[in-house]
Amino acid sequence: MGHENARHIHILLGALLVTGVGVGSAQAQQVTTADYQRAASMLGDRTAPLVDQSVSNGKWLDDGSLVYALAADGKTTYLQLDPRTGVSKPAFDAKALADAINLANPDSKRPANAAKLPPLQIKREADGRLRLATFAGTYLCGSDGCSSVPTPDTGSEPGVTSPDGKREAFIRNGNLWLRDVVSGKESQLTSDAKPDYGYATNNAGWVHNDKAIVLWSPDSKKIATFQQDQRKTSTMTLVATNVGAPKVEQWKYPFVGDENVTMIERVIIDLSAAKPQTIRLQMPPDQHRSTCSDDIACSNGWEDVQWATDGKTLAFVSTDRGHKSATLRVADVLTGAVRDVFEETVATQYQSAPALDSVNWRYLPESNEFLWFSQKSDWGHLYLHDLATGKLKRQITSGDWNVTQIEHLDPASRTIWFRGVGHEAGRDPYFQHLYKVGMDAGDVSLLTPEDANHTISVADDGRYFIDTYSTIATAPVTVLRDADGKQVAEIARTDLTRLKAAGWVPPTSFTVKARDGKTDLYGQMFKPKSFDASKKYPVVTYIYPGPQVGSVRSRSFVPAHADHQALAELGFIVIAVDGMGTPLRSKAFQDAYYGDMVDNTLPDQVTALKQLAAKYPWIDATRAGIWGHSGGGNATATAMFMYPDIYKVGIAESGNHNNLSYEDDWAERYHGLLVKNADGTDNYTGQDNAAHAANLKGKLYLIHGMMDDNVPPQMTLLVVDALVKANKDFDLLMLPHARHGFGADSSYVTRKRWDYFVRNLMGATPPEQFELKPQM
Repeated sequence: MGHENARHIHILLGALLVTGVGVGSAQAQQVTTADYQRAASMLGDRTAPLVDQSVSNGKWLDDGSLVYALAADGKTTYLQLDPRTGVSKPAFDAKALADAINLANPDSKRPANAAKLPPLQIKREADGRLRLATFAGTYLCGSDGCSSVPTPDTGSEPGVTSPDGKREAFIRNGNLWLRDVVSGKESQLTSDAKPDYGYATNNAGWVHNDKAIVLWSPDSKKIATFQQDQRKTSTMTLVATNVGAPKVEQWKYPFVGDENVTMIERVIIDLSAAKPQTIRLQMPPDQHRSTCSDDIACSNGWEDVQWATDGKTLAFVSTDRGHKSATLRVADVLTGAVRDVFEETVATQYQSAPALDSVNWRYLPESNEFLWFSQKSDWGHLYLHDLATGKLKRQITSGDWNVTQIEHLDPASRTIWFRGVGHEAGRDPYFQHLYKVGMDAGDVSLLTPEDANHTISVADDGRYFIDTYSTIATAPVTVLRDADGKQVAEIARTDLTRLKAAGWVPPTSFTVKARDGKTDLYGQMFKPKSFDASKKYPVVTYIYPGPQVGSVRSRSFVPAHADHQALAELGFIVIAVDGMGTPLRSKAFQDAYYGDMVDNTLPDQVTALKQLAAKYPWIDATRAGIWGHSGGGNATATAMFMYPDIYKVGIAESGNHNNLSYEDDWAERYHGLLVKNADGTDNYTGQDNAAHAANLKGKLYLIHGMMDDNVPPQMTLLVVDALVKANKDFDLLMLPHARHGFGADSSYVTRKRWDYFVRNLMGATPPEQFELKPQM
């Protein structure tokens, strides 16, 4: 989800009047413009350009080489690495590409710069040239320079390209179409779509766009997709702010507890015949669910559907509405016959990785097997099963640690390369490492030995991988390793000299005990560069309660963790800790508050704050603030209402304050299906923030975008209504045109957040209307 002292609510669209004195402040003090400028210098758009020898945007090509970007001295160079030699050379003529972009876009207000090229999507052509796609067109670069690829005169709908690169599938008026990539010629594949009953629809309520959800067969002759039935699904409505009659946005949006939610009817479209044929799978409509997200697809596509290499069969996992069961099924793509192979049922919710957005089951029809991921031992591991019977053949991995993501599987050697966490004793249990293991026998082998967090990119053939390892306090090192983990070459060693000269200081890691007094919790702390242990500092907790991710967003080096260090530079201690109920630990750890989402990890946040204040006398726990966005906005309001004597100032952004008003998939996965009681209550009663709003004692700032099409703005207005009825003072900012992440208003919101903590938690006066401009 992806959320001053006043006698009335100040609602000014685009501005907020903030008044009052700070909590626990002995006397007013002034925070200057110079202080804010110093804080702004620690934001990511300022710090990232100061990092030298930094590798990014790695892309393995079909010839086994790797193209990557190397940033240094404010310039970015694209290099091509030959893994057989470990030698890199320029991937293409950057000046020639910039010239070609500018020639094709003569009226652009931002001419291309060879030293700072726009983001590139890179593909190798059969003749060895590189096809480089940018927002300013597509270009071919080779030894003879770069040239623009003509754009065919065709529709603009986004397409999903076939494996052979010749065609792309797209949606038009609810039907699925094909487009020839070179000529632009289009042909219609289906013709029976109806309003809200179309093909390949990408609409989960919280996400909705025109990109088709399809999976091409390996030979590019078939397409797996679905016809999505949302004719009885509820409708979401947003009203725009404009002069004259308001513009209205409406789309289908299923809610928790709705009798009718979105369903899918699985189909195969066979393109091998002269006339495309649609084969409907012989099964009832399936729930619009996946094992990897609160959508039907993950970041890497429709991963819960997998083709056989020969394209004759298709495997997929069906998930029930409450995510308590996952059923592996195999379809004959010629007849549409479906066979149930295996089902796992759990007490809470099934996911195919310890953290969402990965799928770790694999369809292996060539050996009559399938690979399954399960947390049935309380930890996430891989299991090999017989495809004909579904019976277990071998547990491949085991122990009190997690497999997080399969990176490569070689059927010939029957070896799996995967990322995992918690396997190495004495290390941060969140550090990712790469391992390999045999499918039939053998122990797990560590391939990335450094005590750090490893970011991995494995070549398509599995012969090599790129490993960038770092911690939050140490600079990244990027190396090339072979399939056995042997280092072939060092590609880059990141230099932080300029970043440190600008005043950057690294955060520190800490460990505290959880609510149970036994379980270790891991967090990060940010202190100002001018930190003085003889002083007392107000403390701000950044929170995201999960369950799909936690408050700590990176264990690797990044030049800025959101605005944590920037806020610290204003005179705060900023902390983030992953409480019980977040992923990448045991299944029991993540399920700690299943069915009680109002918990929001807050018992752990409170005990962490108390332990840190007891250990460090410079933390002033009597001046504790908290803030978060989306789920973190929800948790922030909960903290202010349910722990009013702990948290004195809170800023709740875009919060999902009542999950009965949010899309069905997320809450029904983590809280359960709506169950009504005889007394008129249900299992969601008391789980919303409005129910506890009368407990507010401190300073609460509610912020929401009025065009938020993920977490709708009425979520915050429900809390506003409850606060008004309880006669509570609070502050509110509704942004007329902002979506969930605030977009163009982000800098304004960041400045207002700083102002609010400075004024109400520090007891100081911020500079008047400081303008925080994003750096290009």
